[in-house]
Amino acid sequence: MCVMAAQIEVEKVSDNEFQVRVIEGKGESTHRVSLKEADYDRLTGGKIEPCELIRRSFEFLLAREPKESILPRFDLPLIGRYFPEFERALKRKI
Repeated sequence: MCVMAAQIEVEKVSDNEFQVRVIEGKGESTHRVSLKEADYDRLTGGKIEPCELIRRSFEFLLAREPKESILPRFDLPLIGRYFPEFERALKRKI
């Protein structure tokens, strides 16, 4: 069985908002994610670009739920409310 990894496209649409497109198999989903500068600093310490933070956050989400279950619009720290291990797991990979 071959499992194809999802393709994650991240586009910055404003200073603190990103459009994310997840393409998987024959389907795709679109999401709007906001990221405050304070949250970006806390999560990354400036070690990776904001777009990369968003992409890695979606990799984290897709490992735990299908793209259809991801909210269409949310603030990035909201992931931690659903998955308490989010920030710890993210910081380990940065």
